[in-house]
Amino acid sequence: MSEIVNCPRCGELYMNNAFRDVCSKCAKEEEGMYEKVYKFLRQRENRAATIERVVEVTGVEEELIHKWMKKGRLHATHFPNMGYPCDRCGSIIHKGNLCAKCTQQIEDDIKQLKREEEFQQEKQESERRATYYAVNKRKF
Repeated sequence: MSEIVNCPRCGELYMNNAFRDVCSKCAKEEEGMYEKVYKFLRQRENRAATIERVVEVTGVEEELIHKWMKKGRLHATHFPNMGYPCDRCGSIIHKGNLCAKCTQQIEDDIKQLKREEEFQQEKQESERRATYYAVNKRKF
């Protein structure tokens, strides 16, 4: 559902939707910057350029280049020296949201949590089975 929000770049009110995360004025500016970056990268000698080099030559913010790479507008397969930061640790990646190290760490944490839950269940079951009831058969 759309809502009225302030543009994160210029502060102007706009109708937020799934297609744009900035107002129409800023979207046009971003599109112009994208064309500038893409035109630079299309040249054969610039295909191996790093993000720092692209920022230096085009003047486009690094965050915008990362945004375009995350959205798939610039592909790391075509530009091998470019990437964007992992959402968790910030290391440079070429696809997805997390690097392999963070993904493995999260999977290990989930496995550890499952083992702990299973241990707690087994502990509760064994305590339930280990309850003894004594019947006193003495008569007074």
